[in-house]
Amino acid sequence: MISLTDFSIGFGNKVLLDKISTDFRSGTLTALIGRNGAGKSTLLSAICGLNTDYSGEIFIEGKNLRELSSSSLSRLLAFVHTKRPHISNMKCRDIVGLGRTPYTNWIGQLSETDNHLIDEALNYVGMQSFSNRKMDSLSDGEAQRIMVARAIAQDTPVIVLDEPTSFLDLPTRFELGELLKGLAHQKNKTILFSTHELDIALEMSDNIALINDGNLYNLPVDEMKKSGLIQKLFKSSASFITRLMDSYKFNDL
Repeated sequence: MISLTDFSIGFGNKVLLDKISTDFRSGTLTALIGRNGAGKSTLLSAICGLNTDYSGEIFIEGKNLRELSSSSLSRLLAFVHTKRPHISNMKCRDIVGLGRTPYTNWIGQLSETDNHLIDEALNYVGMQSFSNRKMDSLSDGEAQRIMVARAIAQDTPVIVLDEPTSFLDLPTRFELGELLKGLAHQKNKTILFSTHELDIALEMSDNIALINDGNLYNLPVDEMKKSGLIQKLFKSSASFITRLMDSYKFNDL
C-alpha cells in the first residue's frame, strides 16, 4: 500500500499538490490522471524516492519513505519509466534479470531462485519466447511488456508506472491494461500508473486518482464517473467526455 499524509509538493513557486492525504491499496490498479503540468510525474517521482522536495509524509507498506535506504526501497517498490531502454545487444532476459539486483550478491550473480522468478515474470507477460531476443529488435508494445516483466521479477508489493501506454496502439494499450489489472488482483499488488488515455483509466482501473487545482481525488471508477470531477477537469470537452464515460459499464468492476 502507498499512503500520503498531509503531502504537498510543487515546482518552483507553483504548488502542484497541497496537503493531500489518501491511500492506494493493495490488490488494486489505480490510474492517475490530470492535465499536462498538473503534477502526475512529480507525484510519482516523489513516491519512487526520486524527488525528496516535499512536505508531509509518504508511506510504502507502512514504512516512512524518508527513513528507507535505496536498497530497502528497491525491495518494496518497482518503477517502470515511460521511455524504453536503448542498450545495444542486451537480451530481454538480461533486462528482466536486472529486477533481481536488490537480491543478488555483490557481483550480481543470479541464484536458482532468481532464474526461476525471471522465467515466471517472462511467462506472466507472455514473453518467454522472446527471452534471447535483443531489446532493440522489439516493438514498443513488446518492449513495454519486458519492462513490466522486470518489475514483476523485482518481486515488490508496489509497482509504479509513468504513462506505460504511451506510444502504443489501441489493442496493445488494452492488453497492457488487462495485464496490469490481473497482476494487481492475482498477486495482491498495489499498482499506480499515470495516463493520458481516459478510456484505459475507465475500462481497466479499479480506482481513478484525479489531480486538479492542487487537489487529488482518489475514488473507485464508478464513483469518479458520478462525481462530475472528470467533466470539470476536461470542461472544454465535457460533452465528449460524458459520452465516453456513458459508453463504459461498471457492473463487473
